[in-house]
Amino acid sequence: MNLFVKHSAFMVSVFISCALLSCKVNKQKNAGEPTTTNTYKKPNIVLLFVDDYGWSDIGYRNSTFNTPNLNQFKKESLDFTRAYIPTPTCSPSRVSLLTGKESARLEMSRHVPEEELFINEKYNLWPTDPVQRPSINYLPLEEVTYAEELKKHGYYNYFIGKWHVGHVGRYPIDQGFDAEFGTTDNGHPKSYYFPFFKNGDPRNFMKDYKEGDYLTDVLTDGAVDFIKNYDKTAPFMLSFWYYSVHGPSVGRKDLLKKYQDAGLEGKYAHHAAMVEAMDASVGRVRKAIKEKGIEDNTVIIVLSDQGGAYTNAPLSGGKKGGNTLGEGGARVPLLISYPGVTKPNTETDIPVQSIDIYPTLVELASGKKYQNDAIQGVSLLPLLKGNKIAKRNLYFLRSYEDQYAAVISGDWKLIKYHSGKFQLFNVTEDISEQHDLIGTGLKIEATLKEDIRNWERDFVPAYK
Repeated sequence: MNLFVKHSAFMVSVFISCALLSCKVNKQKNAGEPTTTNTYKKPNIVLLFVDDYGWSDIGYRNSTFNTPNLNQFKKESLDFTRAYIPTPTCSPSRVSLLTGKESARLEMSRHVPEEELFINEKYNLWPTDPVQRPSINYLPLEEVTYAEELKKHGYYNYFIGKWHVGHVGRYPIDQGFDAEFGTTDNGHPKSYYFPFFKNGDPRNFMKDYKEGDYLTDVLTDGAVDFIKNYDKTAPFMLSFWYYSVHGPSVGRKDLLKKYQDAGLEGKYAHHAAMVEAMDASVGRVRKAIKEKGIEDNTVIIVLSDQGGAYTNAPLSGGKKGGNTLGEGGARVPLLISYPGVTKPNTETDIPVQSIDIYPTLVELASGKKYQNDAIQGVSLLPLLKGNKIAKRNLYFLRSYEDQYAAVISGDWKLIKYHSGKFQLFNVTEDISEQHDLIGTGLKIEATLKEDIRNWERDFVPAYK
């Protein structure tokens, strides 16, 4: 089924708009807008953003999982072994990725509720949040997304999959993307098998499918068809945001038995099968890029939105359980391949965050250094080129339980609780966070307590 052609009627107008905008940008440069040199070839960009994909749920770290495509991709890319999400939760992680800002600054510290009653409400509260911090229900339209920024540089932006930062009227096409596919009001499907979603399918894309169709494959078909049929002269950015491997854990049937036979039971077998289906999707997307003949000029980024829902060993914590700011909840896979620039099969242990993707994308699109004091992210392009970035602190916020804030400085992490408790770990020497060094007389403790206090005072709305 050719999904790109199927949706072409809808996309014709946005193609034309994009072409006109590109022409206008080329003829009339705004003051201060980055420009490219005649020798810079803008790369296509593909961002594969996986949901709830744990740092340990990858074959080259854990043989439980069969991920041959990601294993191969690692050999061709830079692996960021200490990549983090500022607020490891579905919606805030997306806001940070889209804007380059810590979501706390935008008052989004929790997921956007799916219920219709929240569509017109600005904030929601969480019953067990100890301080009842309001969390905004949508990404404000005035925020400038990476799609809007890339459009200034002539890019065509296509979005596939999970959005979860606002209902209809605040969808990808309202935030700079030229077209979208598979976007709903849902944070997760009812099942990965058709009919997929219980409600909230305003684009009614489900009508084109049938019993037995698997959601990850349907969305991958859309990505492959987009790449295969893309015929514009403008470079493109494809944002493929998976619903998988978020629950409910429903493994593809042809893969499930293999894991059951290997001794995995119940949801764990389903989860492993979902991971393999996602890995196969990555392989299909990469194959489409190669067959299109654009492999040498396409940057590919693989990233997860937060830690896994199951065990993240050897990391502690995870998506649930009150320790989401532990390494298992906040540390995620991040691999980037920039052909001809990134040295293949390399690693960096420099701590980075998902907010860094935004300025990286802009620099890839413009060929120029990007400066924006309104964002907190920094470009990763120096690291992709084998250089360094300036040392800095990384900050974290969580708003469901007692554990709520953290700061990372180099090897050290301080975690703060509403109840007054602190924890201090050297996460390089103690990756599992088993040895709490709080109160042992280390100077770094006082430094990080002061740092996190200043960060809260300056940037977290509740402390203003």
